[in-house]
Amino acid sequence: MNAAPGHPPATIPTALPAVPPSGPVPPSGPIPPSGPVPPGVPGGAQVAGGGASRGRRTVLISALATVLLLAVAAATVLVARPGPVRAWLAAGPSAPTTAPPTPDPSPTPVLRAAGAEAAAPSAARVKDALASLVQAPALGSRVNVSVVDVATGEALFEQNADTRTIPASTTKLITAATVLAARGPAYRLSTRAVAGAEPGEVVIVGGGDPTLAVNAKGQFPGAARLDRLAAQVRKALGDTKPTKVVVDTSLFSGPTTATGWSSGLIAPEGQVAAIQSLMTNAGRIKPVHHEFGGDPRYSDPAMAAGRAFAAQLGVPAGAVSRGKAPAAAAATAPGQAVAPGTELGAVQSPPLVHVLDWMLQQSDNVIAEAMGRQVALAAGKPATFEGATEAMIAKLGELGLPADETSLSDASGLSRNNGISPAVLTKLLALAAGGKQPALSSLFGGLPVAGWSGTLQTRFVTPNPNRVGQGIVRAKTGSLNGVNTMAGELVTRDGRLLVFAFMADATGDAVPARAALDRMAARLVDCGC
Repeated sequence: MNAAPGHPPATIPTALPAVPPSGPVPPSGPIPPSGPVPPGVPGGAQVAGGGASRGRRTVLISALATVLLLAVAAATVLVARPGPVRAWLAAGPSAPTTAPPTPDPSPTPVLRAAGAEAAAPSAARVKDALASLVQAPALGSRVNVSVVDVATGEALFEQNADTRTIPASTTKLITAATVLAARGPAYRLSTRAVAGAEPGEVVIVGGGDPTLAVNAKGQFPGAARLDRLAAQVRKALGDTKPTKVVVDTSLFSGPTTATGWSSGLIAPEGQVAAIQSLMTNAGRIKPVHHEFGGDPRYSDPAMAAGRAFAAQLGVPAGAVSRGKAPAAAAATAPGQAVAPGTELGAVQSPPLVHVLDWMLQQSDNVIAEAMGRQVALAAGKPATFEGATEAMIAKLGELGLPADETSLSDASGLSRNNGISPAVLTKLLALAAGGKQPALSSLFGGLPVAGWSGTLQTRFVTPNPNRVGQGIVRAKTGSLNGVNTMAGELVTRDGRLLVFAFMADATGDAVPARAALDRMAARLVDCGC
């Protein structure tokens, strides 16, 4: 979730955007009904152009597009329509909105390759197209921009492209890319229960899964569930009755809030929760995402989850405490049903590719922080804010990206201490689109689509009588007070795939600032450049 108000209700895509290199991702739960694939989806055409290196890039881009489209076809959907998914996730009827009705565009493929006949854009013409728009008063005095042609890697437009800028939630692009590189799209997070030191004592061990649900009414489809974990525990204990629950959150350490977070983010706004390795529904009190009016979270998500787990076991809330799981015993002692430390059950999250889809579509800050800690754990670093951000920046360097143009205090973008250059974002997006790092391509399926889904659902609507960009621009937005950013990919009128990053961190009113960013992206879509 972005910290500044005014984003539209978010939705979650139901399709797997790419097949990980190690093989197909196993299903994580029932997938809801969805609409048919929009008509006119092209195949992975090659990019026109000469030269050996350009030809190799062409083959990579086209091959990647083909893989993505095959994955899409297998799932019979490109991106979730907002209406049905919102109803599917909500615990009750959706609140009425005063936003104007959004036209129903037909989205382009997840990562469409440039058409075989697509002419290479001219940097001079792109500059002419954007020159006046980047000077819009609504964007303020600091507007930093990068636009890149994916087929050639050419920078078509740059304005302070190497300057660190407050990124807000476009930080989540780095979070998504680095955790995909570190863990892979098919990786799952496990929440375990083990036998405690005394008979009847059950220890629930947080595995860093922020999407964990209490029961079937959880926020995230296909999520691991505490009621199912409790059923495993009861079966494993046999005749031994659970009498106590211990909550082990030792996987994560350090402060639970980041440097640069404002004091009101957790309550009452509910933009984020205290970051702990055990929680349900990303720390929310109710398993429903509210983009407007705050999203209340538990002050202590781990203990709230522990009490919910205890209720499933028939253990009173007063018998829930913090502690650590005992080391597994070599053998069961006389009179004990199971030895201390013996695993009694485990439940797993959906594959990370789905978790990241939800993170990007909803701009969920808690998921982002949990994902950052996975990058730290994969690198052997402490699962703290510092460990996560250090590991993420190091991973950027390993990917060949300019890590020195990035400074981070968190993985969500809520911190105003973060700084990311537009060039880092476009180089990351171009790398993800280029085929050399197949795991990274998974992030494109989760990007909100203009006029269609997520935080772009009601963007590109007015003033936009010709609906330019709707269904075509896929991007991650970012908003803090005085900060408005957007970075993603689009296909031009000529069929060329471009990636872009527009970053303004000295804006005034967010509404006209966002409209100004939308006009820039729409101009690129409509540019005969």
